[in-house]
Amino acid sequence: MPPLLELVQSKKVTATVTLEQSTAELVDRYAQYVNGGADEVVDKALNYVFAKDKDFQKFAEENKGEPKLIQPLRCKPIESVPKGRPGRKPGNGSPAQS
Repeated sequence: MPPLLELVQSKKVTATVTLEQSTAELVDRYAQYVNGGADEVVDKALNYVFAKDKDFQKFAEENKGEPKLIQPLRCKPIESVPKGRPGRKPGNGSPAQS
């Protein structure tokens, strides 16, 4: 009998982005609305835009390969991110400032 669930492994990274404060607040509010995480909201929202924007899809197809970016997204593989509570530095002992 096959398993009831099919789990799809995907490569995750931690990315650092800068948002307008009002946008960050809306991301948090939307995450609360869908009972999910802010990371999931950002990921799903971006994938939604990428899937709907036909001009972007054409651009991406025509410009395959190494992107030439003015300011690339700063990413780290998820394995290199310190474990612990979000917003805290390991061994710091004090909460991160917001």
